[in-house]
Amino acid sequence: MRILLAIVAALVFAGQASAQTLKVGSKNFTEQFIVAELYAAALEAAGFKVERKINLGATLVAHEALRTGAIDLYPEYTGTGLSAVMKVQGPTETDPDKAWQTVKAFYEKEYKLTWLKPSGVNNGYAMVVRPETAQSMNLKTLSDLAKVAGKLKLGAGPEFGDRRDGIKGLKEVYGIEFAEYRQFAAMRLRYEALNQKQIDIANGYATDWQIAAEKFAALKDDKGLFPPYYLAPVVRQDTVAGNPKAVEALLKVGSLIDNPTMQELNRQVEVDKKEPRAVAAAFLKSKGVIR
Repeated sequence: MRILLAIVAALVFAGQASAQTLKVGSKNFTEQFIVAELYAAALEAAGFKVERKINLGATLVAHEALRTGAIDLYPEYTGTGLSAVMKVQGPTETDPDKAWQTVKAFYEKEYKLTWLKPSGVNNGYAMVVRPETAQSMNLKTLSDLAKVAGKLKLGAGPEFGDRRDGIKGLKEVYGIEFAEYRQFAAMRLRYEALNQKQIDIANGYATDWQIAAEKFAALKDDKGLFPPYYLAPVVRQDTVAGNPKAVEALLKVGSLIDNPTMQELNRQVEVDKKEPRAVAAAFLKSKGVIR
């Protein structure tokens, strides 16, 4: 009888675990929608029920939802954790592992949240030029850019002029000063202006689909001005403690994605107009994560 009761109890516990609902959130842009859907589908394949809370808003909105338990996890970037949540001023940590360890320790101490191991996606700033510009001026790095920047027109976001990891830092670290600085609030407009030769260089992000699609050259930050923006799941510690299978599923997703992958997945949503959930499902099927 004791053995029978133990078996029944184990089955009940297993059913409860498999039926547990995890709330997956995201911020308010394409890459976040896709990655949150990747997390959600992988968790469902691991036996969890998932409640999607996609497109919550900007960083601090998503962070507050996680802190208060409105969601259990969402994708975040290490550099964003440093700057937006920890509010690190001045030069930031440029070593990817140290940046991750810094935000992980802070979140665990202050918020009872943790960062799982980062993926291969580093969606930091990228200074992008047309391929013919890179070839004619022999541009591979930001140090190369410093030699010719005085001849070039820059297109970037409004915030880029005031940030330490923007125009100020480019001048301080590399001695870069551009002939002209034109502001474009929308990323799409920067790339259109670059294509139409209204500007010579644009400030974008490393996983922008346009970089691969247009064969633009992203210049290497050879002196480490830009902080790392590695993508990782930020999760409530109580969620992690009780759900090793959930952690395994999230880490599996992280092991499958990198910058070229995200450029292509972003393109499928923004250019092909596919739904993020469909794009995520097709990718995970191709990798054997879901059926």
